[in-house]
Amino acid sequence: MALESATIEDTPREVFTVGRKIGFDNEKYLKEQTTEILKRVKKYSNKLYLEFGGKLLYDYHASRVLPGFDPNVKMRLLQQLKDKADVLLCIYSGDIERRKVRADFGITYDADAFKLIDDLKSWGIDITAVVITRFASQPAAKIFKNKLERRGVRVYTHLFTKGYPTDVDLIVSDEGYGANEYIETKKPLVVVTGPGPGSGKLATCLSQLYHDYRKGFKSGYAKFETFPIWNIPLDHPVNIAYEAATADIGDFNMIDPFHLQAHKKTTINYNRDVEVFPVVKRILKKIMGNGSVYQSPTDMGVNRAGFGIVNDEVVRKAAVQEIISRYFRYSCEYMLGFVEKEAVERAELLMKNLDAKPTDRAVVLPARQAAQGAQQNGHGNEGVYCGAAIELADGSIVTGKNSILMHAASSMVLNAIKKLADIPDKIHLLSPHLIESIGRLKKDVLKAKAVSLDLEEILIALSISAANNPTAQVAMEKLSELKACEVHMTHIPTPGDEKGLRKLGINLTSDTDFASSSLFES
Repeated sequence: MALESATIEDTPREVFTVGRKIGFDNEKYLKEQTTEILKRVKKYSNKLYLEFGGKLLYDYHASRVLPGFDPNVKMRLLQQLKDKADVLLCIYSGDIERRKVRADFGITYDADAFKLIDDLKSWGIDITAVVITRFASQPAAKIFKNKLERRGVRVYTHLFTKGYPTDVDLIVSDEGYGANEYIETKKPLVVVTGPGPGSGKLATCLSQLYHDYRKGFKSGYAKFETFPIWNIPLDHPVNIAYEAATADIGDFNMIDPFHLQAHKKTTINYNRDVEVFPVVKRILKKIMGNGSVYQSPTDMGVNRAGFGIVNDEVVRKAAVQEIISRYFRYSCEYMLGFVEKEAVERAELLMKNLDAKPTDRAVVLPARQAAQGAQQNGHGNEGVYCGAAIELADGSIVTGKNSILMHAASSMVLNAIKKLADIPDKIHLLSPHLIESIGRLKKDVLKAKAVSLDLEEILIALSISAANNPTAQVAMEKLSELKACEVHMTHIPTPGDEKGLRKLGINLTSDTDFASSSLFES
């Protein structure tokens, strides 16, 4: 029997995946952002420490809310400036100790640091040094440090800054920033990045400024930002999407009161930058004197993203979809124990304020209908009925459901590539005997409780089948067309499904039910 397939042709609508409507001119943004950075470098004859907010690589949030944005545009910019730039990577020791996870990759922050170093090398850029911030000899942080140093990477440790944030005289002293190791850099631009918020980038920049001024070098500081975008409205969905993305840490956008007072212009910033600005201003004044002090947090930033928006309607709609996706993500992370209920409630409130609802995500209802179909037909696995749906580039939606042979995500992907390759439903991509053989291996040899094949296993089986089956080969070649497609599942994906979907570059959300009653294998 061929795999069950269902295709629901949706009514005409806007969609926002790669190759669709573009709302952002990436090349214009790259040119303007590079020009602005070089202006800041020129302002300081010795050195500019540029704090990179957000992700240096794979900024998928930006690419989702600004269709047309290259998620690696910062790396392209850095590659253009690599002859002028050193790169420092900061990571908070506490994040290493508690094994904080980067949600879009599903890896811990220390693993993300290793990955970033490797990724930079692949772009022809070497990390100058890694800085472990607020270091207190935590065992996991010491292991992380040892691993890097034994692979030839320079590592510095910075302590919690004494006196921060109230005692500026202590902060800007030999007991404060002076207690940190000075990081030797050679180039006029020093990019200071990190795997996430709270990594200690600002403290590293200010510590370096302190040491430079003591040595007689008049260095400067600026901040590379993308969100919130200062020159679009406070209630613009793109800016609200930033609040949704940071609902777990409580960030919110606001009018920059310092910029309004100093320049009589309304600009948008976010609470942490506004709250810390008076302290930063006092510290900069203490280090640098009166001549180089910024008047507002907006002045500190280098952010030309707003000038890259070329279709406001497209980015508004994309941002609303991102807010809905964040609501689903936080709901699942709450069930998994990663976030508190407040994050879910915050994301839900932001969604409702835009008159949006979860089912406005086009793949949600088809996935739930697929699960209902599985239940009606008795095609579930161990009493659990799962559905999955994917929106393809032409706007059509293809679904899949679970069975005793495979997971819903596996069925969905096979059905999707069959549709893309115009392969009739009755033609097999995988022999049932092959699937059953793998199932027996899992059950009889590997002693797995669940023998139904997850997406990673199905993709391996497909590659094996493609060696002797030309139809499977044609279908497998269509996998790349699934990149940036939207998917929803009725159950929290298993690790094998999640990894498979992530490797295919698919944007995934799910409902909060578990696919299994097992605590270990869920």
